[in-house]
Amino acid sequence: MPARPEPTRWWALLLGAIGGVVTDAGFPGRGWWGAAFVGIALLFAALRRDSARWNALVGFVWGLAFFLPHITWADYAVGRVPWVALSVLEAGFVALFGAAWAWARRGVGTWRSPGLQVAVFVVLWVAVEQLRSAAPFGGFPWGRLAFSQADSPLARLAWLGGAPLVSAAVAAVGALLAIAVLSARRLRVVRTVTAVGAGLLLLLAGFVVPLQTQQQAGQLRVGAVQGNVPTPGLDAFAQQREVLHNHAAGTEALLDQVEPGELDLVAWPENGSDVDPQVDRDAAREIDHAARAVAAPVLVGTIEYPDSGGRYNTAVLWEPGDGVTAKYSKQHPAPFAEYIPLREWVRPFSSAVDLVRNDMIAGTEVGVVPLASERLGRTVPIGDVICFEVAYDTLVRDAVRAGAEVLVVQTNNASFGYTDESTQQLAMSRLRAIELGRSTIQISTVGVSAVIAPNGVVVQDTGLFTAEQLVDTVPLRTSLTPAAAMGIWPGWAVSALAVVVVVAGLAGGARERRGTRPPAAL
Repeated sequence: MPARPEPTRWWALLLGAIGGVVTDAGFPGRGWWGAAFVGIALLFAALRRDSARWNALVGFVWGLAFFLPHITWADYAVGRVPWVALSVLEAGFVALFGAAWAWARRGVGTWRSPGLQVAVFVVLWVAVEQLRSAAPFGGFPWGRLAFSQADSPLARLAWLGGAPLVSAAVAAVGALLAIAVLSARRLRVVRTVTAVGAGLLLLLAGFVVPLQTQQQAGQLRVGAVQGNVPTPGLDAFAQQREVLHNHAAGTEALLDQVEPGELDLVAWPENGSDVDPQVDRDAAREIDHAARAVAAPVLVGTIEYPDSGGRYNTAVLWEPGDGVTAKYSKQHPAPFAEYIPLREWVRPFSSAVDLVRNDMIAGTEVGVVPLASERLGRTVPIGDVICFEVAYDTLVRDAVRAGAEVLVVQTNNASFGYTDESTQQLAMSRLRAIELGRSTIQISTVGVSAVIAPNGVVVQDTGLFTAEQLVDTVPLRTSLTPAAAMGIWPGWAVSALAVVVVVAGLAGGARERRGTRPPAAL
């Protein structure tokens, strides 16, 4: 049997670069979710050489080709240097994946078995996604394969195993696609048909997942206010009073759709009032006037400045006539955007670090805001998620495990202009709705805002940089999905398994000189 055909070095780099670009096309805004399979298939094909160093380089090229276009919103928001630096950092994780794949594949069992290759490839990919979602500085989960699949049948797998399972399925379909093409080129009919069949079965597996949308604890009548900002970009933060006024006026505009007292909750976005109503009388007066007009509590995104210094990104529940009755502070401020780690080290590379003069402090409480509902005769726990927190598995899941019956994702996308950031975030919110079985309201200062059913379907949405209001009645749910019930354990298990397969591959490779290995599967 001939030795495994390896791509030339330049051809491997080209496949890696094309694969990264194609994978990005699977995400919003192009939204061609099937492109993610093709992009991963190209990466699988490009990583067939045995050198860990070379595969690390190929992975790095794939990573750059993916992340540079995927997070162009970072260029718009904070500048060229931070955008490139973040892309390089994230591409480094794909380089680590490439090296780990070369090491793990050297074990004789994996070397000879296409099925084991798919399994090992998937385990390593998910483990690296878990790693970059946690480190450094709390991680950056943006660009996980799962977030490309909001409109795909695979999204339904989130109900079973969350984002890690969906990413695993995408990686598996991509690897199977690569095996099918490579086997077809060598006229291995059985292997080709098997790979195609397995990929199709995996793609259709989501349809058997029993997503439920019916109410379990009543319904909540919610209004959401997208007030808009006068000027896109960072200038929006300099127009605090006008942004506050827009959201107060938008709250009163809800009365075009409902009568006073019909709403159980009005949701404002993150930074709906960058003037803290707890200390500013004019802001308090304007918010209370709007809350009294609709006769409903308002969940207001604001900023809080403790006496000890720093600031909190906070949501306060404002009851008409009573003021603040509950609050939640963002647990995961965004590094280099809301706070600057290693400020003195970073400043020589970008003066943009000094745009953040007052570092944001992390909140310590789980994101649950208790809403006393007179109509329901009980307190309804609202799961509050602020901006980028929606990308982090643990933060959103902890709110549901703590009793949240509905999710509200408060975000401010004004800083990102007309980039794909807002639609990428909406895809994450849709996946969370499926994963946790909760109705989800994503409300932004400028859009895209949406009401999302527990099965991930967008019921209503808004445009970008418009002033709009959403009103809907959403089901309250209390049961835990399998993904919510299992918590962090699947992610930890996959990470541990990744270490095992790499060590096993290195040990197996050490026993087999390259020249005396048995024929490879691919």
